[in-house]
Amino acid sequence: MKQASAKKDVVLIVDDSPDTLSMLNDTLDQAGITVLVALEGAQALTIAATITPDVILMDALMPNMDGFEACRRLKTNRDLAHIPVIFMTGLSDTESIVKGFAAGGVDYITKPVKGDELIARMRAHLNNARLTLSARVALDNTGTFLFSATADGNLLWATPQAYHLLEDAGLNSTWLDENLPSQLRQLLAPHFNKEKGVLVKAADKPLEIRYISQTGNDEYLLQLIDMERPSDLERLRAALPITERESEVLLWIAHGKTNREIGTILDMSPRTANKHLEQIFRKLNVENRTAAAVIALKHLPS
Repeated sequence: MKQASAKKDVVLIVDDSPDTLSMLNDTLDQAGITVLVALEGAQALTIAATITPDVILMDALMPNMDGFEACRRLKTNRDLAHIPVIFMTGLSDTESIVKGFAAGGVDYITKPVKGDELIARMRAHLNNARLTLSARVALDNTGTFLFSATADGNLLWATPQAYHLLEDAGLNSTWLDENLPSQLRQLLAPHFNKEKGVLVKAADKPLEIRYISQTGNDEYLLQLIDMERPSDLERLRAALPITERESEVLLWIAHGKTNREIGTILDMSPRTANKHLEQIFRKLNVENRTAAAVIALKHLPS
């Protein structure tokens, strides 16, 4: 039987220079990468919305819509915000480098672009983006309503389940824009007791926003709680003699995740995840992951 060929990475190059486009196209094509091309920012957004690339190489300065504005708009689209954007800039163009990071870029390369360096940087960011996206999908598939925001209350991303829960509570996009930031600023204020959470008065059902952790210089991971039903974590805590953190690890063990995947999801090292797992084994009087998962699944809804 003929094996299916591996999926090729797709890169969108956004640049108005024919020479740069030609060089990058040849370099990426030789590396087995599919190339899409846009000549300015607005065109890039249209292409990305139609054929979602795995990574975007963005020139900083272009006519019409420049790369900074294109990146900012990309990051406001929840279906495209996960795509890593690498800016291309002049050797001593420090201002563009700073503006690129502020707009949401993950890295920059200097012109003239070196092919080997470009491929290496792209591969690293592709792997990181896929691992992060995989963690978000895992969180969403288990009904964990997570989102992230800045200290100013700006929503950065949210799992689809989190958006659905907000909609079920009667909170629309206008409420997210006008009311959510003030509540997030309250929760993320330095003096606020992060263990308390913030209650959200919604028309259709009560919600609570809880602080999880700081995941970046100005990025905070938060959780939405449906106050009308117990979460899987609460079910495990109520039924088993384990701590809150151990219940989080056990939940992901029950969903078949490795220590590395658990570390990514819970923002801990694989070694720390293993130490929690050792405590779980001892408290549940089991010897392996499978036995622990079986006990956990008995207390979770099918």
